[in-house]
Amino acid sequence: MKRGPVPNYKHEAALLDSGYSLIAGLDEVGRGTLAGPVVAGAVILPRNPRRPWVEKIRDSKMLTRLQREDILPYLEDEALAMQTGVSTPEEIDRLGIVKATCLAMERALNSMVLLPQYLLLDAFPLPGVSIPQSAIIKGDAHCLSIASASIVAKVFRDKIMDEADKVYPGYGFSKNKGYATSEHLRMIDEKGPCSIHRYTFSPIKGNFSQNR
Repeated sequence: MKRGPVPNYKHEAALLDSGYSLIAGLDEVGRGTLAGPVVAGAVILPRNPRRPWVEKIRDSKMLTRLQREDILPYLEDEALAMQTGVSTPEEIDRLGIVKATCLAMERALNSMVLLPQYLLLDAFPLPGVSIPQSAIIKGDAHCLSIASASIVAKVFRDKIMDEADKVYPGYGFSKNKGYATSEHLRMIDEKGPCSIHRYTFSPIKGNFSQNR
């Protein structure tokens, strides 16, 4: 586990004191990649969680893959509700990344077995959703529910990109997860983009015709 801020429960605790009981953290993964979907995670933690596994929760970027996959079963077993939502590369190209990210979050919320009473989001609010909400700067690093959502989204998206590597070999999706690594950029230049690349993102935009 890398060093970094330890997420806390103070935002959720303050909301509990205000009378809310179903508080969902939301976060997204894959917003800045050149390929693959954007995935949103939504998690409602149990009230005042104090189990040993809670101490392992960090922003997903601060954890190794094995650490994330170790935490996920605890979230699956003990979260009051947990869900993911996906926006496809086609939707990202058509709607733009901001609207597509919001759509993924709305899909995650709409799939939950419990309707949250309050939302905690990383950095940006979710317009068009009537649920009360707060956007917290660096929320995935400081807020326990948002950090939990980041883990859920990251594990789910990594599996999608592992499968994409089998369907579209050569781009290194199982390693780069669609991010603009030097190897990935070189393979785009050599092979051209595939159907899960984002054709409105540079350097693909303007250099290649759509091949879906």
